[in-house]
Parts: sequence; structure tokens; C-alpha cells
Amino acid sequence: MDTRLLGRQGLRVSAMGLGCMGMSDFYGGADEAANLAVLDGALQQGVTFWDTADMYGPWTNEQLLGRFFKQQPHARAQVQLATKFGNVRNARGEFLGVNGRPEYVKSACDASLKRLGVDYIDLYYQHRVDPQVPIEDTVGAMAELVAAGKVRHLGLSEASAQTLRRASAVHPIAALQSEYSLWSRDVEAEILPTCRELGIGFVAYSPLGRGFLTGAIRSRSDLDADDWRLNNPRFSAENFHLNLQLVDAVSALANDRGCTPAQLALAWLLARDDALVAIPGTRSLQRLAENAAAVSLVLDEQAQAQLHSALQAIAVQGTRYPEAGLALLGGDTPERDADAAP
Repeated sequence: MDTRLLGRQGLRVSAMGLGCMGMSDFYGGADEAANLAVLDGALQQGVTFWDTADMYGPWTNEQLLGRFFKQQPHARAQVQLATKFGNVRNARGEFLGVNGRPEYVKSACDASLKRLGVDYIDLYYQHRVDPQVPIEDTVGAMAELVAAGKVRHLGLSEASAQTLRRASAVHPIAALQSEYSLWSRDVEAEILPTCRELGIGFVAYSPLGRGFLTGAIRSRSDLDADDWRLNNPRFSAENFHLNLQLVDAVSALANDRGCTPAQLALAWLLARDDALVAIPGTRSLQRLAENAAAVSLVLDEQAQAQLHSALQAIAVQGTRYPEAGLALLGGDTPERDADAAP
């Protein structure tokens, strides 16, 4: 497995990571034994950049990884472990809002460390920017976690270019995590250039369009009744079959090159920037191996040109989140009071 650097502080991770969210939440029921097998398989294949968050479950995804590390203590030293705070849910899974207050940052980190059963977190993200708290205050508290040895590197998720600049002035930011795929390219205009300028790595979540770009989902009936994607505008009854046009185009190009649609989509992403890492999620050993193999797939200029032509010809229908989720993306925080204590 190839590796890539995120940021300028030496965080080296596997070029293909593993998004663990779907093992515990949002995409229907899952089997713990199968999930543990996938984690073990990822370790064996060098897919060692693992991504979780306290809100996944809530809490149960971190606990799953904690059980794995307890069963295989040697694994911790091989894994680059990322988790997140800020999206707050109660025990029933209800969303309570975003919290970026300094005192919450510290308590959330301690809780994650306990659930994960580890002494430190390699990459600690603010999951969503709190519009009520100056980013300087939140990142300042995160920086204290680095000083305390609880966290090694800092990240933000779905932050704007302005927020990235203000955050970087407080403490180096190793990575920004945002949605990026063949059907979600919003970051290309401003976010990716800002990351390059500031030396911030980019972590692409949902790089396979929440599974849609794999071609394995051909109907809404392919999803479990409790699957969150049924409430996503791009998976809605009116948009689903329109968006299959992009899937079919990607599938045809993949077939011409002897790879799967997922591998083509992932290879396209990895070619966008040397400081970009993808974190597709899976609960399948077969899919895990398929995704990992995409690292060695090189797209020639003709393939990239054909993909871009398809992207220009086919308009994606629907926003990437429902309205409530969209409200949490890319916002800026209030300016910090110049008289406030650091």
C-alpha cells in the first residue's frame, strides 16, 4: 500500500483509508464479526488510516474499534487513527447540534480515548464548525490536546477556506476532511487550492458517492428500510434513476479499462492531488480488496478526458445532504474578540 503525507508535520497515512461509519450507523444493520474481519483484513492489506467519530452510533463505532484494539494490541501501532468531535447526539441518536466550546473539546477527547481504549489519537477533527464559537477558541483547545500528548495532529471537516486560514494561524492543520467524488466536486473551486496553499492534506469522505458510484445500487429497494440514504436528495425517488446516468457512464469507462466502477472513481480521486487520501467505507472483505487495488490503477490522459466529458454532460440531481445537513456545511465562525484571553 502506498502512503501519503497529510500536512507538513509528518502525518503519513495509507493512500487508501477506511471509513468506519457504516459499520455502526446510517446504512442499515451490520454484523460485528464481519466488521472485525474487515478491520483485520484492512490491517493485513496496509489500509491503516481508519476514520471514525464519536457521533457514529452514537459512540458504538469508537467502541467497536476499541474492541478490535483490545483483541489485537499490536494493531494500534500500525494504524493511523482519526476520530472527530462536535456533532452531538443523545443516546437515542437524536442530533442535538454542534458544539465547539473549548471545555467540550477536552471532555469529548477524553471520552473518545476511553471508548477507543488508546492513549492518543493520530488525527483529531472538529466534525462540523460551530457557528457560535470563534474557530480560534476551538482550535486553541485542540492545540492543548496536542501539548498534552492526547492528540498528535489536528483536522477540520467541511470547513470554509476562511475558517481554514484562521484555524491555521492558531495551530498547524494536518488535514481537511470533506465530501469529494465524481458526483460531489464543490471543493475544487476554492477549498482544494486553499489546502495546497496552506500545506493542508485533504481527506475525501464518501469518495464512492455513498456507494452509488459502485454500480451495486440500482434501485431504492436495494437499501434497507432504515438506511439513511433513502432520505438523501440524490437517492430520492425523483432523482435516483436520473443519477444512474452517471453510474452507467462510469461503469462503461471502467469496463473498457478492465477495472470496476469503484476502482475508476477512486483512482480518479487519488490522481487529483498527491496530498489527497480517500476513505471509502465497507463492511465487505471483497469490497475492501477492490478499493485497495485502486491505488495501483493509473488513469491515462484519455481516460481522464473521457471522465471529464461525462461529468460535463450529466448533471447530478439533488443536493448532497437534506436541508438541515446543508446548513452545517462550510460555515464561518464569529470573529474572536480582540480582548479575549488566548
